[in-house]
Amino acid sequence: MFTGLVQATGKVVSRDVLPSGATRLKLTSPLLAAAELGASIAVNGCCLTVTSVQAEVASFDLLAETLRLTNLGDLQVGSTVNLEPSLRPTDRMGGHFVTGHIDACGTVAFFGADGADWRLDIDAPAEVRRHVVKKGCIAVDGMSLTVADVLPAGFRIWIIPHTLAVTNLAGRQAGERVNLESDLLAKYAEKLLVRA
Repeated sequence: MFTGLVQATGKVVSRDVLPSGATRLKLTSPLLAAAELGASIAVNGCCLTVTSVQAEVASFDLLAETLRLTNLGDLQVGSTVNLEPSLRPTDRMGGHFVTGHIDACGTVAFFGADGADWRLDIDAPAEVRRHVVKKGCIAVDGMSLTVADVLPAGFRIWIIPHTLAVTNLAGRQAGERVNLESDLLAKYAEKLLVRA
């Protein structure tokens, strides 16, 4: 379980296909120096297991399903990713409940300055849009964000300067894919209402 509050960014060191067919992703970040073997780390919002760690470099093995459902397959050496270690029982819950299980990828429709502020418009598939409400929560590449407006093809978010400074958002461009995880509570509510 995660909060969607990105604690650091990391850089892709390598991405190699193993003989098993899995893809080994190696990342570097000072945050990873404290990681333990088997720990869960959200990488662009996707819950991954640390398979090895040496100094500030950690490895994660990605299966075909992970590559199919997320933007982790788009990463290149040098790409910047958002990182968040899993939530501890004593941690403050500052964002919202994020599982690290990506629902789908969306596409950046617009990201840039809009007057004095920064605007992010994302086109999202129908299975995500049905859980998006104005002033609700959504995780975008692991960032817990508030939906400002629901758009016909997706949603709009206004980005505060702190989020822009501490995440990988500054490098995002229109047309790029982002990982989306809709609000867990919305998914449970839908399930209960469908059963009724």
